[in-house]
Amino acid sequence: MTTDSRTIRVLLVDDQEMVRDGLGALLSSAPDIELVGEAGDGLRAVQLARELTPDVVVMDIRMPGMDGLTATGRIIGSHAEGEELTTRVLILTTFDLDEYVYEALAHGASGFLLKDAPARDLINAVRVIADGQALLAPSVTRRLIEDVARRRKAGSLRPEAVSALTARELDVLRQVARGLSNSEIAEELFLSEQTIKTHVGRILAKLELRDRTQAVVFAYENGLAGGEAPL
Repeated sequence: MTTDSRTIRVLLVDDQEMVRDGLGALLSSAPDIELVGEAGDGLRAVQLARELTPDVVVMDIRMPGMDGLTATGRIIGSHAEGEELTTRVLILTTFDLDEYVYEALAHGASGFLLKDAPARDLINAVRVIADGQALLAPSVTRRLIEDVARRRKAGSLRPEAVSALTARELDVLRQVARGLSNSEIAEELFLSEQTIKTHVGRILAKLELRDRTQAVVFAYENGLAGGEAPL
C-alpha cells in the first residue's frame, strides 16, 4: 500500500467493455482506489491521461488504432525533462511475450502484470506502482533476467555509471534489484526509511533512470544483482 492515506486515482484502458467492467469493479472495491476514467483505445487513453492526470494507468497492449505501448510512451513522454513523474503505467495483458516486456519498459512503463494473475495481485500492483516502486510478473521476470545476462555479453554494460555510485548507493541498488521496498531495505541495512528514499532518488538521478523498474534492469545488466528474482 502507498505510504500515506491518499486515494490512488486510476485510469483503466482496455478495448473490451466486459473486461473494463470486471476490472473496474475489482479496482473500485478497494477503499484506497478511485476509478476516474476508462478508455477503449490508446489515443483516448492519452487524451484522458492528460485531462485527468491519474496516479496509475492500467493499460492493455493490443488495441485497435493506437496500441498500449505507443500510448504508454506518449503518456510518460508528456512529462517534461526533470519533472516528477505524476502518472505511472501498469501494463496488464494476456500476452507475456518477451518483446512486449522490453518495449513496455522502453516506453516508460513501471510494471507488467498478466491478466491471469489473482485478483488481489492487480490491486496490490496498483498500490506498488503508485508508490513509485517496480513490479514485474514473476514468470516475465525470470526470462527478463536470462535475456539481460545475454545482453551483458553483447556489451551493454555501463561501468562509468556504476563508478559514480557510492558504496552505500550500490548496497541500496542491490536491494532494489531484489524487489525490496524502502522499509524492507531500511531494515536490511539498519537505516531509516527516509534515508533509503534519499539514496534511491540519488541513484535514479545519477544513472539517469526514471523509476525503480529501470533501476532493476540496470542492476541486472551490470551484474549488481544476486540470483534472487526481483518482484
